[in-house]
Amino acid sequence: MQKFDDTYTTFCNDFKVKSKYVIVATHYPFINFPGLYFTKIYQSSSYLIAVDTKKTLFNGMYISASEPAFSFRTAKYNGKELLLIGGGEHKTGEPPSYEYTYGALEAVAKKYYPDCEILFRWDTRDCISLDKIPYVGPYSSLMPQVFVGTGFKKWGMTLSNVSANIVVDEILQKENKYAYLFNPSRLSAFKNRDEFKNILVQSANSLLFNKLRPAQMNFDEIANDSGSIIEINNQKVGIYKDPNGKIFAVKPICTHLGCQLSWNDVDKTWDCPCHGSRFDFSGKNLYDPAIRDLETYDLD
Repeated sequence: MQKFDDTYTTFCNDFKVKSKYVIVATHYPFINFPGLYFTKIYQSSSYLIAVDTKKTLFNGMYISASEPAFSFRTAKYNGKELLLIGGGEHKTGEPPSYEYTYGALEAVAKKYYPDCEILFRWDTRDCISLDKIPYVGPYSSLMPQVFVGTGFKKWGMTLSNVSANIVVDEILQKENKYAYLFNPSRLSAFKNRDEFKNILVQSANSLLFNKLRPAQMNFDEIANDSGSIIEINNQKVGIYKDPNGKIFAVKPICTHLGCQLSWNDVDKTWDCPCHGSRFDFSGKNLYDPAIRDLETYDLD
């Protein structure tokens, strides 16, 4: 994106779009400077399963009051009403276990519907701000006429509407009495010192210290349909072996800001513990804020 006089030009593959205003509604703000959103936002993963209970289901949406939290709702699929159970939340980049994620959801389903059939499994990620309130408004004082909406904390259907109204009012230069609550430049977000410290510590580990630590596994210890980081000629290499033993090798460094990735054995992906980017086992970029694939190696 480049600014010329009073107009921005946004570049996307083979296209250029000229506009007076730009709204960055990209889930995670991938423009690092200015704004520094990578210092005040993190991503959280959560999981969902679709279940054929083989029974008549309830009406409505519910969430448990105790921890671990599970949500329950219904959805129609091919003329049949399915039960959707969600939960298993954790910070994206922390290596999850099947037992804590999909396994926990399946256990809940079997508890209430012993004869049920698990049809589908998937997961998603949400951006969360330091103080759990979205960042909505001017992207940065150094980028006039550019706006952002992010950090919806799993309440996207509601907060996207709030964000749209605030940004529209900003562009039309109308007062919005709620805008100050969501101001992306607010310093009050940093009062959550524990969350801010967690981001800094994780970034320091993944950007520096983990790269200096020796790999914990060697090539022969990696089972089929699993992955890990090993060392080859004093260089870190991310290895995945598919169910038939075929090898996929990548440079396990995130293309966003250079954090060392971690292997996710549940989804068979390389995840960034700093900012939540995700890549498939072959190195293809799946989720932001990274927008480029991983470097790959041919070990044949």
